[in-house]
Amino acid sequence: MSKMIFCDFDGTITKSDNIISIMRHFNPPGWEPIKDQILSREITIREGVGNMFAMLPSSLKEDIIQYVVETAEIRDGFGEFVAYTRKENVPLNIVSGGIDFFVKPMLAPFQLDDQLYCNDSDFSDDTIRITWPHTCDSQCSNDCGCCKPSIIRRLAGDDVQKIVIGDSVTDLEAAKLADLVFVCGEYLEEKCRELNLPYQRFEDFNEIIQYLEQQQEVVQR
Repeated sequence: MSKMIFCDFDGTITKSDNIISIMRHFNPPGWEPIKDQILSREITIREGVGNMFAMLPSSLKEDIIQYVVETAEIRDGFGEFVAYTRKENVPLNIVSGGIDFFVKPMLAPFQLDDQLYCNDSDFSDDTIRITWPHTCDSQCSNDCGCCKPSIIRRLAGDDVQKIVIGDSVTDLEAAKLADLVFVCGEYLEEKCRELNLPYQRFEDFNEIIQYLEQQQEVVQR
């Protein structure tokens, strides 16, 4: 069976959540209650993220990009993991609730633009406006913003082994569609355990490579 990988960006490829990091650093008044409402699922991800960025002036665009590029850390082994997926011809899709203007600069060294699904941004008004090119399909009513399960349904047929890599609440619905989940965050691990979803814990991407290679050896025996 062929494989297809769907990998989160914030908190997964990077070691921390860049949206939260941006909000903490630039600290627009009132962002924290919105963050809490997203995490408790009182409001949708799309509504919450849109509202938080609408608090930031468009003039901060370059400052935000510089801040993320200088402070965000790529998780160990990611470059090797990208190389591994290319060597093995396994499609790697980056599915991110992050925003194009800071995700793309971080991923630039890995040449993944054609495999990136994330939210877009508009700086033509006084404040930052987030746009949503990957909204929910008819099977999802969660108003996700960047709807990861919709992307999975669009790209991967029933005959494909779906592998999801993630850490948080934004990856849960995708994890429910996966044949295997790699988890690096406590929230998603707890939910996988609670829902009896097949998962493996990892701290760096070399562990994922090692696990997939071992699975391949088992299949070939």
